[in-house]
Amino acid sequence: MRLPDFELEVFFSRYEFSTPYLLAQSDCESLSIDDLLALEPDPEKARHDFLQTRLGYSPNDGNPALRRAVSGLYRHMAERDVLLFTGAQEGIFACMNVLLEPGDHVICQFPGYQSLYDLPRALGCTVDFWQLEAEGQEGGWRLDLEALKKLIRPETRLVVVNSPHNPTGFVLDARQTQELCALARQHGIWIFADEVYRGLGRNARPGEEDRGCEEIAPWLCDVYERGISLGVMSKAYGLPGVRVGWLACGDAGLMDGISRYKNYLSICGATPSESLACTALAHGPELLRRSRNIIQENLRVADAFFARYAAFFTYNRPQAGPIGFPLLHLIESSEEFCIRLAREAGVLLLPGSVYGLAAPYVRMGFGRKSFAANLAVLDGWLQRQKTV
Repeated sequence: MRLPDFELEVFFSRYEFSTPYLLAQSDCESLSIDDLLALEPDPEKARHDFLQTRLGYSPNDGNPALRRAVSGLYRHMAERDVLLFTGAQEGIFACMNVLLEPGDHVICQFPGYQSLYDLPRALGCTVDFWQLEAEGQEGGWRLDLEALKKLIRPETRLVVVNSPHNPTGFVLDARQTQELCALARQHGIWIFADEVYRGLGRNARPGEEDRGCEEIAPWLCDVYERGISLGVMSKAYGLPGVRVGWLACGDAGLMDGISRYKNYLSICGATPSESLACTALAHGPELLRRSRNIIQENLRVADAFFARYAAFFTYNRPQAGPIGFPLLHLIESSEEFCIRLAREAGVLLLPGSVYGLAAPYVRMGFGRKSFAANLAVLDGWLQRQKTV
């Protein structure tokens, strides 16, 4: 298998750790190990127990206690329906390699995370994009189910969706999810659902009642027999350093094949990471509320910023999750703008070009406590530009 460069990661490798004012990140505010263990009823005992973690191998499919904890996020999944991975990327890689064959047709929501469509291509599949459509002057995004229907072929094997969506913040609601599953069932198509931002609920708008972390739609694997749900500790829970992701699916044959394939990848997870993930899920609602509160406060700051710079950006306020995809009103490309911004102001935004888009979109992250201070640096830089 030959894969192209992962453009998003290539860009971050150049700028993420050398640019001081980060506004592009896709995760929520992280915690230290000490902060996480302090959530336990007896923090001293929790620290002691963690330090006794054996550094041997763990089971191939993951720590049984953690698999049970993950299955508890779903209505209809049991421990046997969950496989653990080293991050979400390994889960994507394993699933695509087991599920797909050369000549299969895959439909992928676009724009999107590169491995969701480039892995099928590398496996010899034909890939068509189900395009998100910009709503116009007011901003925002929509998906047209009729457009998806037109893309389906007799050889269509898989539809790939991401909700809440990276990078736009679009989210499928319960009705759209039901219609998508009914269409896939009609044609016998699998659905791979990247749901790594689940748990944070819909972003409240100004003047709206904040309904907290109430779910917008059911997990795909809970409502479709050929639905595969991808989750991870990195995003909504703010724990990318533990490197724990998972797949949930009720199809025993597929999951057994993925389990066997994992023997050629990480084999098993890191025991300290799985221990910390168990602790985190025991306090999952608290961690999700923490992330949501940060996002909601940052969106209030962002609302005021984008109102002041309406001539420079189309905001495209994210419906859910900690990232959005504003449009620049510039002739300059998104990559040129982001590189200039990083060099002149030390502020990092992610150019839409890493998603294969020519239009000057940039990704902005709302999940970190430093957002308001870093946005103020961007504000000051924009004030000094002749183009504003």
